Amino acid sequence: MTVVVTGAAGFVGMHVAERLLDRGEDVVGIDSFTEYYDPRLKAARAERLDARRGFRMVRLDIAEADELAKVVRESGAKQVVHLAAQAGVRYSIEAPFAYERSNLAGHLSVLEACRRVEGLEHLVYASSSSVYGDRPGAGASFHEDDAAAEPVSLYAATKRACELMSFSYAKLYGFPQTGLRFFTVYGPWGRPDMAYFSFTQKILAGEPIKVFGQGQMARDFTYIDDIVDGVLGALGHPPPAGVNRILNIGGGRPEGLMDMIAALENALGRTAEKIFEPMQPGDVTVTYADVMRLTEVTGYAPSIPISVGLPKFVEWYHGFYSSSER
Repeated sequence: MTVVVTGAAGFVGMHVAERLLDRGEDVVGIDSFTEYYDPRLKAARAERLDARRGFRMVRLDIAEADELAKVVRESGAKQVVHLAAQAGVRYSIEAPFAYERSNLAGHLSVLEACRRVEGLEHLVYASSSSVYGDRPGAGASFHEDDAAAEPVSLYAATKRACELMSFSYAKLYGFPQTGLRFFTVYGPWGRPDMAYFSFTQKILAGEPIKVFGQGQMARDFTYIDDIVDGVLGALGHPPPAGVNRILNIGGGRPEGLMDMIAALENALGRTAEKIFEPMQPGDVTVTYADVMRLTEVTGYAPSIPISVGLPKFVEWYHGFYSSSER
């Protein structure tokens, strides 16, 4: 079987593609290789995939609807994992139209391509926990039935809009879809704009780190291997035709920002100089996934805590940057 993976040179996309290849699938990867962050990282991810039998990378902006539809059609794929997007809450304030093109036009292009595939088995696409908005002081986990009507960033608004587009396309054209609301994903080959990654860079350079929200924020940090388990589990369990199913995918436990920093300091063997700052626009206080629905559908059981996952990231970080700087 061939699976199309958009955003294949991205963090989650590369890991999903590798796991599909490991189990014998052919993968057509699509990526536009934007320079939102260090292009060496995307190039290295793509190089890993290009070395694998059964993989083909297509360099393409998914907002180019006709070209995308052609690639999907000619691949012969009956399953699509759509992970390409303009990521980043804070960057959406600086460059809003990048989100319009990649997230809105891009998602629409994917939907149009999929509806033209005869016998499409499943479209799985990345949504985000940010659609829930901010719930300061929330002690309960976020559930899929909770309201997602007041996004506090443009990024979150585009992700919620993608979910709504998928609801309409599922009803209109009948192909099954699953939107996965990702909670904070971390691990080797991650994104440099994420806090754990940028903190690592600064701590190793002897620079202070800015701790926003006065250190009171908490995130449902989810290790990449657990995330891939959930993505592929969902892919193999499509909902009925005409249904757009929404599922949380996370670790199922909130970790305080200061706890994450402590675990990172321990993995690095260094203490960070911390500068405490107020919340930034678009940030939320707490994220915490109720993953019961995903568990019921797929048997999903995230198992890697930050005390294990962050040392794995640090080991990768040292290896990648020491070799790339030779």
